[in-house]
Amino acid sequence: MIDGYWLATHRADPRAFALYRRHYSARKNAGVWRARTCNFMGPGEPMVLLTAACDALFAWAKNRMPRFDGQVGVCCTVFRNEGSVLSSELIREADELAWSRWPGERHFTYVEDAQVRSANPGYCFLMAGWRRCGRNADGRLTLLELLPR
Repeated sequence: MIDGYWLATHRADPRAFALYRRHYSARKNAGVWRARTCNFMGPGEPMVLLTAACDALFAWAKNRMPRFDGQVGVCCTVFRNEGSVLSSELIREADELAWSRWPGERHFTYVEDAQVRSANPGYCFLMAGWRRCGRNADGRLTLLELLPR
């Protein structure tokens, strides 16, 4: 029996990859497709979550090496919701699953303001309890975080 929305899958699940390809961040990693692999995650420890209907994807990555941007914690590398469940609900559940695997870790993500339809980039994360905490070096991305309770 499923207790929640998310099911764990793997970094090369073709169903997850299909959702990933429709996410705006996929364009910068288009070389992966030419390599004929469905692996859309970088190095590190991944947690890839997919809803039972395959209409939402959430992927976490815990780096094993220091990040170039200096961020510490578990990074949401992609979130895409094409279903009817509120994105903030899906995010809250994904947070709980990540904390069960990596207790006490800070969660963070970047949102590319110009690539989202909302006039309030990251709104669904904010509604899930996250907060804005900065911008990336070139100013295009909003940095969001959720600190452990």
